Amino acid sequence: MAKKTRRTTTDAEPPPRLKQRARKDTVAELQEETAQTGQKQTDKGPTSFYLLKSEPHEFSIDDLASRKDQTEPWDGVRNYQARNIMRGMKLGDRAFFYHSNCKEPGIVGICEVVCEAYPDSTALDPSSEKHDPKSTAEDPRWYMVDVKLVRKLARLVSLQELKKFSDTDLKGMVLLSKGRLSVQPVSTEQWEFVLGLEKQEPQEAAK
Repeated sequence: MAKKTRRTTTDAEPPPRLKQRARKDTVAELQEETAQTGQKQTDKGPTSFYLLKSEPHEFSIDDLASRKDQTEPWDGVRNYQARNIMRGMKLGDRAFFYHSNCKEPGIVGICEVVCEAYPDSTALDPSSEKHDPKSTAEDPRWYMVDVKLVRKLARLVSLQELKKFSDTDLKGMVLLSKGRLSVQPVSTEQWEFVLGLEKQEPQEAAK
């Protein structure tokens, strides 16, 4: 059976103008350089937080847990805003793993960036559903990061539950205002609040 791969299907926007990026001979060369740079980076400042959306029938948190070293490239992003957010991710940054387009969407776990952005190989592969003929090894258009599972949450923190705080503690959270964006920034205050919800019973948290 074919390997289950990460695919993002919630992004949609017209492409803006692209900035010219320094060229590399091959994707492998750039990926290797990125990984080496990331491994050497020891002082990047405070941790930044994000939210990554994935449809569980395509790639779930259990799939991430089953991967070697519980690590997987987060590929398939085809939205320029989401791509730009992803390219800003640094080694050690953390993200909520969010199940989308399912019976009960919500945050199910936490993962960590273990390799910073490098060209998305699915965009370069003609056999991939996510192939983009305008993206080349010399001038890649799309990027991905490698993420490693930190842990599953003790319980699902559902979208319905999060919406109850959209005018209070989670006011301004991207998930609640631009829900279709598959890669989203999360503030430190929002991150800590969601982790606080995890420790409560759903009925108690929603009061």
